[in-house]
This record gives sequence, structure tokens and C-alpha cells, in this order.
Amino acid sequence: MRLHRNLCFATVDGLLLIFNEGKYADKVVQQLLKRDKRWGSRDRGFVAETTYDIVRWKRLYAEIAEVKEPFSRDDVWRLVAVWGTLKGIKLPDWKYFENTPQRKIKGRFDEFSKIRKIAASVPDWMDEIATKELGENVWTKEITALNQQADVVLRVNTLKITKEKLQEELSDLDIETDEVKNHPDALKLRERANVFTTEAFKKGFFEVQDGSSQKVAEFLDVKPGMKVVDTCAGAGGKTLHLAALMENKGQIVAMDIYENKLKELKRRAKRAGAHNIEMRVIDSTKPIKKLYDKADRVLIDAPCSGLGVLRRNPDAKWKLQPEFLEKIRKTQAEILSSYSRMVKPGGKIVYATCSILPSENQDQVKAFLTSESGKDFTFVKEKKILSYESGFDGFYMALLEKKK
Repeated sequence: MRLHRNLCFATVDGLLLIFNEGKYADKVVQQLLKRDKRWGSRDRGFVAETTYDIVRWKRLYAEIAEVKEPFSRDDVWRLVAVWGTLKGIKLPDWKYFENTPQRKIKGRFDEFSKIRKIAASVPDWMDEIATKELGENVWTKEITALNQQADVVLRVNTLKITKEKLQEELSDLDIETDEVKNHPDALKLRERANVFTTEAFKKGFFEVQDGSSQKVAEFLDVKPGMKVVDTCAGAGGKTLHLAALMENKGQIVAMDIYENKLKELKRRAKRAGAHNIEMRVIDSTKPIKKLYDKADRVLIDAPCSGLGVLRRNPDAKWKLQPEFLEKIRKTQAEILSSYSRMVKPGGKIVYATCSILPSENQDQVKAFLTSESGKDFTFVKEKKILSYESGFDGFYMALLEKKK
């Protein structure tokens, strides 16, 4: 691989925004990709993947390069030099790479490979908490998996097309996909491609949705004609899946505290041809109280640490703080207690997170079931998805039923 100056400059600019100004990596990369109209897909791929790679391995590369935050521009070039050396790329004779000690870099890499928190490039506190909750062995395997680049997985929109037909349409565009075992609506791309520019996407034939995330709507056990509440709908990936599983029959109430996310869901629902969804902003306790004892099914896709989705959000490793974890556990308990009241007797709820920590998952469910608000519920089943076992994001979901 040859390094091109303008692509490396863009990457360095992006990394400075992410590391020093706390900008979100996905937003920065989106902006960078619009920087030069002449860039082809390979150029854009280089900028996106290199930026994410250096974000993912920030701690390891910084230790090897002997640089500390806040990084100067020269520091970031040193991170790029470490990245290139470890990838086996011949560094061009630019002034930024003068005197790059390539043998020393490889030596330091070997030395740090023996210290998990540096080798896996995570903050000390995260390594401690995850080791305590998951155990040394599981956490080591899990963080290794979470440091891999995520595959691109599609969810076929069965309201508009069959899986076979979509596979054919994409194949005509040289986008080859494979079916995914035990995921009835999923297709996995063999190679990364920008699927958002395809006609099939514009017509609403599919959404991009990880395999683990696709399990949640399925787990809720919905039937056409039901009244279903998605309480933390966000931009609605799971809401749209619920609409498809319900064949557009019945009613889905999609709720969120952020109105802009529901606007995005409205746009996506229109494209998907999902017209049994009603949006409601949670701007007080009133919208929730109105639904007490009304729903056949309630989905609580709770806010969480997001430790299960580090493959696609590697910058979360550096943004998350231990105080946030404490705060979010309280929020999870409150949400479960309050939102569970929307389900009617005989109905079911799913509590789900994209975290791998028991304290956000099974511990929350156990605490709820022994609380005053959970005394009418029985535990049906749970599913813990770890990245190293599934190849998808880390997720948790529990199905509870309200006594009749």
C-alpha cells in the first residue's frame, strides 16, 4: 500500500478533532469523506478505516510513540507512523516520518503485547470493571473480538421484498451477500461496500442492522394486530423490524426523549413502507401514564454503556467514564420500573441493552423482579450475546411476562 499525502492529511485532521475536541468519530469521518469530490471509493475507504483504526488502538499506539494527550499535530503524525510501521507499510520520505525508529516500534509493540489493557487499548478503569464482572478469561476473549472491525449486516425489509430477491438485486451490483444462520432476515456482505447509494436502499428494501440487534424484536414475540410500545425507539432500527414482523398490522407506539431521533424514524418508516407506527415524544410523565396497562408488548431498549458495540464505536472507549456507568445503572432501574407499567396483564416486556456487563443486564432484571414494581412479573428467558462467540455485537435481552 502506498500512502498519499492528501489522504493522510485528512486523517490527521480528523484524529485531532476526535482526540482533542471530543468529536464523535462517525460524524468526523462523514465530514472528511465530503472533503474532496475527486476521491474514489478506495480513497474514502482509506480515510475512514485508518481513522477508525488509530482511534481503536489509541492507547497502544500512543504508548509505543511515547506521546501523551492532548496531542499536537506532530504527535498524531507519530501515531500514523506507528500505525504504518505495524501494518508493514513503507513510510514515504516525508518530513513527518523522518527518523521513525521502526525497529524500536516493533520492539515496544512486542513488549506491550504482554499487558492486556495496553495491548487491547482500553482505559485502566474499563479493564478493571470488565475483569471483575466477566472474569479474566471471558473479558480477554471479548475485548479481542470487540477490537475487530464489524461486518456489514443487512436486515431484509420483508414488508417489501424477500431475502432471495434482495440477494439477486445486490448481486447484479456486484455486492455479494451470505445468509446468516439463525437470523431469518439477515444478509452479511462478503466485502464492505457503500450500500446506502443503491436503489434497493432508497426503495426501502433493507436496513443496515447488526445480527445481535436483529435478535431483539424477534425476542419480543410480537404478532400482527397487537399493540406494541417501543419505549426507547431512537432512530428506530428495532421499531422498523417490529413493524415487519407484525406485517404492518396492529399498532406500534415509538417513544423517545429526543424528538430529532423520532423525526429520523419517521423518514425511515416512510422509506420502509411501515405505516403502523405512531411517534410520541417523552417530554413529561404524561405520555407514559396514558399507556399504563394498555400494551400487549413493551420493548425497553435501555440506554447503557454501549460496551457491546465498541467494534463500531471505538471512540466510546475514550469517551466513557466510570461515573457514567453508575449514573446509567440508576437510569436503567428507573426506566424498567416506570415503563414496565405500560404492559397489560398477560402481556410481555423485553429489557435489552448493547452492554456486556452483568450489572447493567441480569443484575438489573433480578433487582426489578424483587422490587415492588416487578412483583407482578415472571422471568421467561434471557439471551446473552458475546462478540467472541457470535461474531456480532455484544447484547443482552430478557423476556418477562406480567401475571394475568
